[in-house]
Amino acid sequence: MTGKPSPQDRLVAAGFGAGWAIVPRLPKRLTAWAFRTAADRLWRRRGPSVLRLEANLARVKDTSKDDPAIRALSREGMRSYFRYFHEVFRLPSMPKQEIVSRMHAVGVQQVYDNLDAGRGVVLALPHMGNWDMAGAWFTAEGHPFTTVAERLRPESLFLRYTAFREGLGMEVLPLTGGDGHTFGTLSQRLRAGGAVALPAERDLTAKGVEVQFFGSATRMPAGPALLAVHTGAALIPAILWFEGDDWGLQFHDEITVPQEGTRAEKVAVVSQALACVFEKGIAEHPQDWHMLQRLWLEDLEPRT
Repeated sequence: MTGKPSPQDRLVAAGFGAGWAIVPRLPKRLTAWAFRTAADRLWRRRGPSVLRLEANLARVKDTSKDDPAIRALSREGMRSYFRYFHEVFRLPSMPKQEIVSRMHAVGVQQVYDNLDAGRGVVLALPHMGNWDMAGAWFTAEGHPFTTVAERLRPESLFLRYTAFREGLGMEVLPLTGGDGHTFGTLSQRLRAGGAVALPAERDLTAKGVEVQFFGSATRMPAGPALLAVHTGAALIPAILWFEGDDWGLQFHDEITVPQEGTRAEKVAVVSQALACVFEKGIAEHPQDWHMLQRLWLEDLEPRT
């Protein structure tokens, strides 16, 4: 992103800096209460982010956004969202053995089998649970990986987040504003038998692949499917959620790339298969899906 950061941008960056500096020094019980209280206050205000979350959850549950059940679900969603940030601030000081013991992972053996055989793996996941905690767990298990990060504003916040994730053992490439070779670098990592992890249900480039998602059209980033088609890496969807005080993580079966068709046709088929897996995971854990932005194409169209 370009342009001078706004006062709000600078305030957010300062808040994140303070969070990483202060939250780990305070009692966990106190800070957890503070973040939960902040989530409830924001939820009660019914601002644009909460209303958008409710509209998105209504699509997931196939009901009206005015359904009282959606209102209750959005409260749990905001608490889940704020729990993510609370854990992010505490994560750098959390012992690796604690992360490993509290992560309940299912289906990970197929990931290890591919990596052990020298075959690259693309891990595609929606914005659920605590992505950074899952990444910390994966690296603590001895598997470094490469990911791509959205260019946050201001630049200082992007650099802080990048340093945070690199401190957990990830290689972080910028989505935009880098050397222009992000896709090529990811391809190299995969061809060398490495792992790549990418958020994959929200297109940030407006050049995504159109898919059907909970009954309506949206665009998903082409990257995960394109990398699998281009390199032959295994594309494995991952679903994350909060499981009590711990974390749940399920690796689904590899999505097979069709043998026939053009590259664009293969990417479209694989992306739709990925969307179907995400639908299942989000439907099972809707309170942990942190989608506070517009997602479906009809919601993105200019209103008249």
